[in-house]
Amino acid sequence: MSGSSIDARVSIGHVHLKVADLERALGFYCGVLGFQLTQRYGREAAFVSAGGYHHHIGLNTWESRGGSPPPPGTTGLFHVAILYPTRAALADALRRLIEARVPLDGASDHGVSEALYLRDPDQNGVELYWDRPRAEWPHTPDGKLAMYTRALDLESLLDELS
Repeated sequence: MSGSSIDARVSIGHVHLKVADLERALGFYCGVLGFQLTQRYGREAAFVSAGGYHHHIGLNTWESRGGSPPPPGTTGLFHVAILYPTRAALADALRRLIEARVPLDGASDHGVSEALYLRDPDQNGVELYWDRPRAEWPHTPDGKLAMYTRALDLESLLDELS
């Protein structure tokens, strides 16, 4: 292994999820979260995005049509994290989840970010979050990042919508 760091401009471009039912998955990612369908391959696959990008999320049934989620104790995806640009945009996501009666697994303030945790219809973990400006991130007295996990005040988050 090399001791050099990865280029700081590297980012994660998209995630591709195996789903049991493409229509159900599209109902969640497009209908509830608000992504736009950019490409579809019949009943087998679809790509969705925000803002016209080619795709942020791929959904497919190639190996999983009618399948079940992996059982506990197996490896695989813990969650996919979807970054929202502002606290107000995250609040709108929470509003959408409430209207669709999608339950949350949790909601946390990590100091650097605020996050909502839930499951999609195929039980894939989903994190919806926004990052605070870097100047507001908590640090120890010696300058190291000091992330934490505290309960997120959902009412305060929803106040962003008024």
